[in-house]
Amino acid sequence: MRYSLIIPVFNRPGEVDELLQSLTVQTFRDFEVIVVEDGSTLPCREVVARYAGALDAHYFCKPNSGPGQTRNYGAERSRGEYLIILDSDCILPPAYLEAVEQELQRCPADAFGGPDRAHPSFTPLQKAINYSMTSFFTTGGIRGGRKKMDKFYPRSFNMGIRREVYRALGGFSAMRFGEDIDLSIRIFKGGYACRLFPDAWVWHKRRTDFRKFFKQVHNSGIARINLYKKYPESLKIVHLLPAAFTVGVAVLLLAAPFCPYSLLPLALYALLVCLDSAVQNRSLRIGLYSVGAAFIQLVGYGTGFLRAWWSRCVRGRGEMEAFRKTFYK
Repeated sequence: MRYSLIIPVFNRPGEVDELLQSLTVQTFRDFEVIVVEDGSTLPCREVVARYAGALDAHYFCKPNSGPGQTRNYGAERSRGEYLIILDSDCILPPAYLEAVEQELQRCPADAFGGPDRAHPSFTPLQKAINYSMTSFFTTGGIRGGRKKMDKFYPRSFNMGIRREVYRALGGFSAMRFGEDIDLSIRIFKGGYACRLFPDAWVWHKRRTDFRKFFKQVHNSGIARINLYKKYPESLKIVHLLPAAFTVGVAVLLLAAPFCPYSLLPLALYALLVCLDSAVQNRSLRIGLYSVGAAFIQLVGYGTGFLRAWWSRCVRGRGEMEAFRKTFYK
């Protein structure tokens, strides 16, 4: 078996259906699918069963323990030479696995990852969030962009790793968020070959409203400090920018009653994001939504980062102690 596709899922049977449907039309066929239900109240057992004749699919159900441990559970029950970790809200283009295979045949790698895109069927809001999560003007291109402010770290929505390497590293840690970056850091620290496969991209739905998006990126900011406490060298300038942006926004808003021109930098940044997104998505509506998505992403991440920095670095609290109620529930 060449590839095992590991898919953890929590209350998303409809999205699993779409993902499995996309797997039935893969041009490269030497793979199995491992779907692991992480204590869902809306199970997808029947959805997986419908693909029994079209896919080598296996379904497992376990108590809730978070995405990292759920992926480990699936990996232990897989057979592939390479494990490919996917989020349940992804859809794969037909040539995804073929692109992975071509890259590995061209130059072997111990681990790899690919970028993500917005599907034409996604809502304008989902496309705006996708822009915010992938644009150089919001993330510095670190999620697989051609221009980037830091090296590429594979993330769990589209991550591949050789089975022997996965076992040697002990799989994913017990972190409930940021566990994919934790594994990527250990891949690099272990001296393994890890690359970006630019043509092995997926369609990624992401969050469906700004409230859920804020919570996601806020937790990402918290996770970055937790990662810093484990690996101090992992903190880069690009990770500090959202916190600096958040502080800057607060200062400019407070100064606005005394100096109307203080809001000009924010207006110029909003115009830049709007125009860039509108051109990329060929939609002014998506461009306008992208302004909101960009500010939510940067402020959400920045406030999570600052909150975790205060709790863990200034007050000296532990990871679980600091965020048990909000981060690990």
